[in-house]
Amino acid sequence: MENKEDKSKKIPMKNKPSAATPTIVKDKVEYKNKQRCLVLASRGISYRTRHLMKDLEALMPHYKSEVKLDSKRGLSAITEMAELKSCTTSIFFETRSHTDVYMWISRIPDGPSVRFLAQNIHTTEELKMTGNCLMGSRPLLVFDSAFDKSPELRLIKALFKQVFAVPRGHPKSKPFVDHIMSFFFLDGRIWIRNYQISERGHDEHEAEKFAKRGHEPQLTEIGPRLVLEIIRIFDNSFMGKTLYENPNYISPAKSRSLVKKKSSGSYAKRQKALEELHKRQEERVMPEDELADVFESCVF
Repeated sequence: MENKEDKSKKIPMKNKPSAATPTIVKDKVEYKNKQRCLVLASRGISYRTRHLMKDLEALMPHYKSEVKLDSKRGLSAITEMAELKSCTTSIFFETRSHTDVYMWISRIPDGPSVRFLAQNIHTTEELKMTGNCLMGSRPLLVFDSAFDKSPELRLIKALFKQVFAVPRGHPKSKPFVDHIMSFFFLDGRIWIRNYQISERGHDEHEAEKFAKRGHEPQLTEIGPRLVLEIIRIFDNSFMGKTLYENPNYISPAKSRSLVKKKSSGSYAKRQKALEELHKRQEERVMPEDELADVFESCVF
């Protein structure tokens, strides 16, 4: 009887895993690479530049924000602010003439730093692409082969890795990769694009089937879009000696003045053509005929 009573009694088990609710085991990754990037801008930036900053911050869970930099303070103040927030890199957006956008990327505190002219800025909201990625996911950084051919591009490649690569094990990051940030060098400019890695299968089993058949994952653009033209590379953070200067760079103000000169030259050409036309018309005037008024004086 005692054995029967013992069998009938069931010992309650707490937190017993069932077949319907599988347990998920997460690997604990030690957070060693404590890279942080300070992102800020100068006063007077446009709404498009501000939205571009927000798009970059969404792709960088290791960013630190700061208020707009006052024009009275020099660029050296950015290094001090970055050191106070324990940041190792910095991105600074500078606006001139309310239209020209310059982008600084610097290594804190001893440099180097690069100044770019930002062109063809298109934000994620403006593009309305079908691609998407999770907040805090880690990206794959893909560089063109041209970044390994010249020393200035190798330096810029190293800076891009330190800025845009999400540290492994960051508390705000997701432990997987679902998008690609690509950097291409073409026509003397750096073209930056962001793509989603999308599988054709709905689950892992279907994705493996497509992989066995030779189907590669698709890339769907997310945004933002950005084109950078190198201006100068300095050996220190936001200052110092010039390590490299782009010989083909023309400032936006100079390009606008050249356009005005061309337009003024075309106006002068048009005025000169009109004067020549008037001269030809005067030369082509028919002389007065002496017999033109003969019949007017006659009375019939």
